[in-house]
Amino acid sequence: MAPYASDDSTTGGEADERRSGRRKAARYVVPVTVMGVAAATIGLVPALADSGDPDLPKITAQQLIEKIATSDVQQLSGTVKISTDLGLPDLGGLESSLMSGAAGQGEGGSSADPTAKLTELASGTHTLRVAADGPDKQKLSLLENAAEYSLVHNGKDVWGYDSKSNEVYHGTASESPQHEKEQPPATPKDFAEEALKAVDDTTSVTVDGTAQVAGRDAYKLVIKPKQSGSTVGAVSVAVDAETGMPLKFTLTPASGGAAVVDAGFTQVSFAKPAASTFDFTPPKGAKVTEEKDAGKGSDKDFGKGFEKGGPREHAPKSGDDLGKGLDGMKTIGEGWNSIATFDTGGEGMPSGEAGGDLGGFVDSLGDKVTGKFGSGTVFSTRLVNALITDDGKVYVGLVTKDALVKAADAGK
Repeated sequence: MAPYASDDSTTGGEADERRSGRRKAARYVVPVTVMGVAAATIGLVPALADSGDPDLPKITAQQLIEKIATSDVQQLSGTVKISTDLGLPDLGGLESSLMSGAAGQGEGGSSADPTAKLTELASGTHTLRVAADGPDKQKLSLLENAAEYSLVHNGKDVWGYDSKSNEVYHGTASESPQHEKEQPPATPKDFAEEALKAVDDTTSVTVDGTAQVAGRDAYKLVIKPKQSGSTVGAVSVAVDAETGMPLKFTLTPASGGAAVVDAGFTQVSFAKPAASTFDFTPPKGAKVTEEKDAGKGSDKDFGKGFEKGGPREHAPKSGDDLGKGLDGMKTIGEGWNSIATFDTGGEGMPSGEAGGDLGGFVDSLGDKVTGKFGSGTVFSTRLVNALITDDGKVYVGLVTKDALVKAADAGK
C-alpha cells in the first residue's frame, strides 16, 4: 500500500532560459502530486452493495487469500458504483484542471483520452458498466448526465469515446509478448491483487464474517495496519464465495467518518458477454484523435505498470528538474508507513506576501510546518499527505502530517 508518485512527465529544453522557466513551474506544479497520488488510490478499487449475512463454511484469512489468488474469472459483465471522498479542497474548475494535468492531458489533447477522462473517478459518485472476455477484450463505460464515456479494448485496438463532445481517441495495444501484462486492470481481481501486495508483517489480515454483494454470497476480508501513524484505518474486501473474485472494496480512514473509497458491483454476471459488446466504430462526424498525434499520455502506456509484480514504468525522463527529482525517488520506512521522497530541484512553494496572490492561495490550501529540516507546507487529503519543504524536497505517503515532518527531520 505504499504511496504512488505522480506520473507527470516533462522533457528538457534547448536553452537555459527555458529550463529555468520549467524549474519555476515545477515547484508550483508539485501540489498536483497530492492529487495524482490520491487519484492513484482508485487503482485499488474492486466493488459494493451489502445486504444480509449468508451462512457459509468457515475459512481462514490465508485460505481466503489463496482463494483470490487462484480465482480465474475471465468473463463478466455488470454495473459498478464508485463513491470517492478523498477530502480534496474545493477548487471548482481549478481542481478539474489540476486533475487533468496530473493525468498528462496536454494542449490539443482529446476529451476522449482515457488518461485524462478516468481521473474523474477520483472524486464524487459514479456509475460504471463493465464487461470482460479474457485479456484481449474489455469495456468500461462511465455513465454521466445525458452522456456516456466508453473505453473499449478489442484485440490490438483501444478506443475511447466521449459522447458529450463526440470525440474519439484511438490507440494500439502493444504487440510484444508483454501485451497481456501491460493492459489496464479489467476485473476487480486485478485491483485486489494490487491491494494484497500490501500484506506483510506490518499488516493484520482477518476474516470478518460474510455478506451479500450484488445478490451473491461473499466472505469479508479485512486488512489493517498494525503500526500507528498511517492514515489508513482498514481495507475491507468482499470475496465471492463461489469464484473467489473480489466483489467489494471499502477503504476507511484512520480519522473515521465516511469511507474514502466505497466501490463495487450492484449487479454482476459471469456469463460470456456478447461479442458485439466490444465492437466499436467511430460515429459519423466524430473527431478522431490517433495516439501518434496526441503526444504523451497515450493508450499504449495506459495502465502500464499494473502487471503482476512489475515496476511502475511511467518514471519521467531526466532532463528537467522535476523529472530528475522523480527519477531519484526513494522510499523511507516500511509497510503502511512508507513515505516516498524526492527532490524537485526547485525552491519549494510560493508562500505569504513573498509569493503574491499565488502565495496566498497556496497558504489557503496547505499548513505551514517547521522542524529541523527548516520549513515547508503540508497538503492534505483524508488519505494522502504531502510535505513540500522550502528547499524543494517532497515527502508523500499514506501517513499523518507528524510522520512526514519526522521523516523530513531524519533526512537532515
